[in-house]
Amino acid sequence: MKSPNSAWFNNPSSEVLIIGDPAGLQDLPLSMGSVRQSDGMLGAIQMASQQRFGTIVVVMSDLDAHLESSLTTLRRISNGSRIILLAQMAEEHRARQLVRSASCPNNVADEYFISPVKWDSIISVSPFYPKVCKSDQIPMIEADRIRQLERLATEDDLTGLKNRRYLREFLRQIVVLAGTEDMRVTLLLFDIDDFKHYNDAYGHTVGDDVLRQAAIMISRCCREHDVVARIGGDEFAVVFWDRPEGPVSGPGTAGQERRSAGQHPRQALFMAQRFREQISRSNLSVLGPEGKGSLTISGGLASFPADASNEGDLFQQADKALLEAKRSGKDRIVLVGTGEGSA
Repeated sequence: MKSPNSAWFNNPSSEVLIIGDPAGLQDLPLSMGSVRQSDGMLGAIQMASQQRFGTIVVVMSDLDAHLESSLTTLRRISNGSRIILLAQMAEEHRARQLVRSASCPNNVADEYFISPVKWDSIISVSPFYPKVCKSDQIPMIEADRIRQLERLATEDDLTGLKNRRYLREFLRQIVVLAGTEDMRVTLLLFDIDDFKHYNDAYGHTVGDDVLRQAAIMISRCCREHDVVARIGGDEFAVVFWDRPEGPVSGPGTAGQERRSAGQHPRQALFMAQRFREQISRSNLSVLGPEGKGSLTISGGLASFPADASNEGDLFQQADKALLEAKRSGKDRIVLVGTGEGSA
């Protein structure tokens, strides 16, 4: 009786090298001889120079700050191996920067996944993996379905933003990182004022269009590495954070170094206010001739470590500021504990 994926593992070019701790790979058949593991990049580079690997999986969190240069060396000596990054949520922005695309064909990795991930998803993107998945009878379309389901587990299917599950885990990871890297994290929670009115007056299809357009506008007002999520109904969240290395990226930030602690959460407040003003001025044609200027939001901001000691407290403090914005007349952003903000 054939074991799962036996055709793939019997292919000499299907050898797999895992660099780092494989704990984030679920259902990994470590007992099979085609999977090798290296704790560090130097050992992995030596192994790749001596042996042909079809796929190399790199656990980003186990490697040092010289990841890009190490991956460049690995790419050069690995003779066409497919390099796949395994990232924590807080590392996703960096992973995207390292993966090849139409605009960046010379980047050092071919694909990335968020940990934990099922092993079938990893091998399904390998060019050396035959057009079967889980058994010799199941077509490759099943692998595509697995990846689609994994995407839906972290993304909101209406807006394409991250979902509540992703937001909660990302916030936990980035707060832990901030505590060790002297970073500042600011959380914005906001919702659309009187959103039920739009559903009642125009129908749920129009309401969905409003949510999608709001998602597009808030994403444009944020930097590329900030995380924007829809966490339920008309409720949204944005995590503004500073990476521990390198310049800040995004519109209007070229050449800027990491912001100082004293600028938090002022710059986040500025971006939130810019979004609030843009959405209130937007001409949402789906709302008919009275659409212009009829859409407003209320939001609350809280920052780590100034306002909270962990991600749970940070969420509660931002929610408290959101409630204060609602009680103060709506159409405003409020900083937690101060009532400060503007309408």
